[in-house]
Amino acid sequence: MGAQQTPRHECDVLIRQIDRRLARLRTAANVDAALAERIADVLRRLVVDTAQASAADRARVRAAVHYFLVRRADDARVVNRIVRDLGHADPGLSGDPDELPLATG
Repeated sequence: MGAQQTPRHECDVLIRQIDRRLARLRTAANVDAALAERIADVLRRLVVDTAQASAADRARVRAAVHYFLVRRADDARVVNRIVRDLGHADPGLSGDPDELPLATG
């Protein structure tokens, strides 16, 4: 197998990362677990929906997943913004997506 990952493998890796982060957040103090669940659901859908999308769109989704993995679970602005940038319906997660300046390609 070559060094390049297949879209399916990349999806599986991202979804496992999301699920592991969510499992840790469920047991953390001072975390809005319901919001973390909603963010994780949106991210999983984005990962699957963009598996065959352009490299730029997949990079946006990977960035949103990475942000979820390393930042506070209740900061949904990144996910809202990327969902809108990809042309999907706004998931209505809390936070103002316009407060976060992301490049839109």
